[in-house]
Amino acid sequence: MRSDGTILARGQSDAQDCLLSADEPLAGLHLRCGGQLPGPIAVPELMELVRKARRYGFRLARAVSAHDGGEVVTAWVEAEPRDGGQGCEIRIRNWRSAPQPAEDSTASEARRAATDRHLAELTARLDAGQRILAVETESPELRELAVAMENGIGRLWTDFLPPENVSHHQPLHWRLLDGSRVIVPASSRPFEVRLLPAMQPGFDPAGFELLLLSNVPAPTAATSLEGAALPSNRRGLVGQELAPVLRQPIARIIANAETIRTRMAGPLPDAYAGYASEISSAGQLLLDLLDDLSDLEVVESRDFQTAPDQIDLGEVSRQAAGILNVRAREKTIALIAPEPGETLPAIAEFRRVLQVLLNLIGNAIRYSPEGSQIWIRLEGERANARVVVADEGPGISPEQQARVFDKFERLGRVGDGGSGLGLFISRRLARAMGGDLTVESEPGRGARFILTVPADPDAD
Repeated sequence: MRSDGTILARGQSDAQDCLLSADEPLAGLHLRCGGQLPGPIAVPELMELVRKARRYGFRLARAVSAHDGGEVVTAWVEAEPRDGGQGCEIRIRNWRSAPQPAEDSTASEARRAATDRHLAELTARLDAGQRILAVETESPELRELAVAMENGIGRLWTDFLPPENVSHHQPLHWRLLDGSRVIVPASSRPFEVRLLPAMQPGFDPAGFELLLLSNVPAPTAATSLEGAALPSNRRGLVGQELAPVLRQPIARIIANAETIRTRMAGPLPDAYAGYASEISSAGQLLLDLLDDLSDLEVVESRDFQTAPDQIDLGEVSRQAAGILNVRAREKTIALIAPEPGETLPAIAEFRRVLQVLLNLIGNAIRYSPEGSQIWIRLEGERANARVVVADEGPGISPEQQARVFDKFERLGRVGDGGSGLGLFISRRLARAMGGDLTVESEPGRGARFILTVPADPDAD
């Protein structure tokens, strides 16, 4: 935008960057943004320009934008300091207003899904037929429900969360169930479910993510610390005590930050939306750290055991790839999973294998270059069954391979959001199932992480 020489409005500010007087349309915009006359300048970009001009002591001019109801206002603004640093004269030129652009429906739905994930009190992974694969919750109120669903892996989720006012015989199409209110045993709070499909355009969903949500806060039990004995196993404090308490408020912070970032509550300058994005990202990193610390306590406990069963590593691999496919597409990375019908029977716990593969594939996506490929391959022999996750990333040196599975080891990386626990936990899980997790790599030639579990001796 350029100045056309015509002054449309003038204003005066003082040494504290308060707007003392202003002509229309500047005065009206200032008031609609929450300001007063006289009062601090309420338009953020105008405030920044005036403040810099006053501090530097010379005239500044640039385009300034602001949200005004359903419109975006853009104007050429000049701020010229008055003698003695007692404020600035503000001149407005070339004022333009235009309707705010319509929000992309795909982006809006993605933001809504991200918010719902943060607020969900129970999550479950479902296969293409809406049958339960894995269940997680941190809510004491829903723990009994989660145990029942875990014991019913392979059954329809509606057997445990019957939808209200639905008389049709199950299974219903997932779009009819998405957003439906459900009955949660032993709870008087209203709940609804969201079904997030793992799919590619033109194909049926390969599975679903089920989120259980309530708009009524969970009841909190008052706990007295007087006379309470200190726990004998203090290692379990984070996962057993702190994580359930911290998870919900952190999730609320993230959800509120996302509301601000996406301007769902109203117009907001880009700088403030950026601050909200940083808050949301920091909150998500904290939630991920809580998850890792909780898993660490589980795998390091003396009585930790897995629940081995007859599973198909091909199905688990396809499920993991489907879950992370959207994240991979954001970096234009191709996930090449086993073809439908490609099977590899094994004896292991389905959800623990899925947890390990999600970690391995997620790491591969994080450290692989854009436009590369990640392969998930099946390899079997008489006694062992293997899933190999291979990428085209920077590779790992022999010295790094010697410590990559150590606790809190990040190989010198900083700022990537990792805790250094994922591979340590994944190897512990693999060994608890009677297998192992190893790596093969050369610098500059990518890496191959190999998950080995016992093969199914009864398979044909």
